[in-house]
Amino acid sequence: MAGKGGATPATYSPSPTTDKQKPALFKEDWVRPDGRGFHQCRPAFFRTGAVNAASGSAYAEFGNTKVIVSVFGPRESKKAMMYSDIGRLNCNVSFTTFATPVRGQGSDHNEYSAMLHKALEGGIILESFPKTTVDVFALVLESSGSDLPVVISCASLALADAGIMMYDLVASVSVSSFSKNLVIDPVLEEENCQDGSLMITCMPSRYEITQLTVTGEWSSPKINEGMQLCLDACAKLAKIMRSCLKEAASDSKE
Repeated sequence: MAGKGGATPATYSPSPTTDKQKPALFKEDWVRPDGRGFHQCRPAFFRTGAVNAASGSAYAEFGNTKVIVSVFGPRESKKAMMYSDIGRLNCNVSFTTFATPVRGQGSDHNEYSAMLHKALEGGIILESFPKTTVDVFALVLESSGSDLPVVISCASLALADAGIMMYDLVASVSVSSFSKNLVIDPVLEEENCQDGSLMITCMPSRYEITQLTVTGEWSSPKINEGMQLCLDACAKLAKIMRSCLKEAASDSKE
């Protein structure tokens, strides 16, 4: 690997809500596995240019969740006989055999691949590369919670690194629901015992959501709170991503 742009890990927690009261703990002495506050995100680290052979690439590290994404193309579509005014986007998400605690289970993840495609498609100007295809390959090196949001954000950065025209960077954040409490950017242990989850992918500068995924039962007030937490965190995460791109650009000029 060779890095051409990176930054020190930066936090991007959403702004505190107007309610100054701390959320009630699940248990009197309950704390998050990594000691964070309920509304505190893990430090986010990004680096572009992680794979020399790719058109663009990025590496992301959120706590112990580590992801690398390579982008290839635009290249001539294999289905060239089918004329299209817009470009095609192919996405693949896979896990290394050592990504999870259970060794030897590395494989392609078809559901994540489809969700990554849906999340990115709305942010890419497909008309800018007609009759061609862009391939996005995401590899989860270490799975430690919130894997898909990290993959999506990292893939967006890799597309920008490849020079693919986009309406805006795409950032993604999730929250887990526990009884009356919401926990942002959950780790694996939290995801394994959550009552429900909510993931938002958006283009912060345009204030547009490209994907919303909800599991479990949610009340209207709770889902509104979860969405606002995610949108606020996405906006701050996107600033970290832009800083990474700016540092990469300044490094290439030197």
